[in-house]
Amino acid sequence: MSIDNLFTLGMLIFLQAVLGFDNLLYISLESKRVALDQQQRVRRWGIGLAIGLRIVLLFVVIKAIDSFQEAFYSPHWGKFMHAEFNVHSLIVLAGGVFIIYTAFKEILHMLSIQHVENVDEGPMRSVGSAIGWIVAMNIVFSFDSILSAVALTDVFWVMATAIVISGVMMMVLADHVAEFLKRNRMYEVLGLFILLIVGVMLVSEGGHIAHLHFFDKPIEAMSKTTFYFSIAILVVVDIAQGKYQKKLDSARGHEHTA
Repeated sequence: MSIDNLFTLGMLIFLQAVLGFDNLLYISLESKRVALDQQQRVRRWGIGLAIGLRIVLLFVVIKAIDSFQEAFYSPHWGKFMHAEFNVHSLIVLAGGVFIIYTAFKEILHMLSIQHVENVDEGPMRSVGSAIGWIVAMNIVFSFDSILSAVALTDVFWVMATAIVISGVMMMVLADHVAEFLKRNRMYEVLGLFILLIVGVMLVSEGGHIAHLHFFDKPIEAMSKTTFYFSIAILVVVDIAQGKYQKKLDSARGHEHTA
């Protein structure tokens, strides 16, 4: 319980909170796929199980960190493509591809809806399936934060405590995020496009970790600064467009009454 360890604990909790935003958004959107009375249960069970698995993953990473970074498959297909895949890169790439697929699928589903009242209609998941997906994607999102934690300290209890505290914070915030999206349906589209950017970021990061090159051009990882700047731009555009739409609706209303 030294001052250094407590300071590191605070830093790790902050890091987990910042990096957990995209995870929180995915949890809120995924929980919508089950019956309304089961959604809170899905979020809490999903995050609770993910906390336990994060601690297990932390222990595994500490014991076998070199294996995660060691390349086991290095394809070289002339100038078209060459890479050095390791476990870390494949986990991040697979997670990014899945999130891009999920975001596109949900966006297309929203565009295909004939009546806005039926926006919740669509393929539903069982409680077990939704919890499983939340746990699996939580591991993908947590991989980089765990590696960052290992880089900051080698004290296991500090890292494990940060994971538990950030998990409890996520459990509380997930309900509020889900409720906000339920009350403000227009922001669901914004959330899905943010999720799409998250997927692109993960794919670029996985490609960078794997030293992936196409036509001798390296895949560069999207920086966190670029990621948060892109989100800020999306939010500002969405707010401006919403206000402009209200003015247009108000002007049309005055024209009809006149």
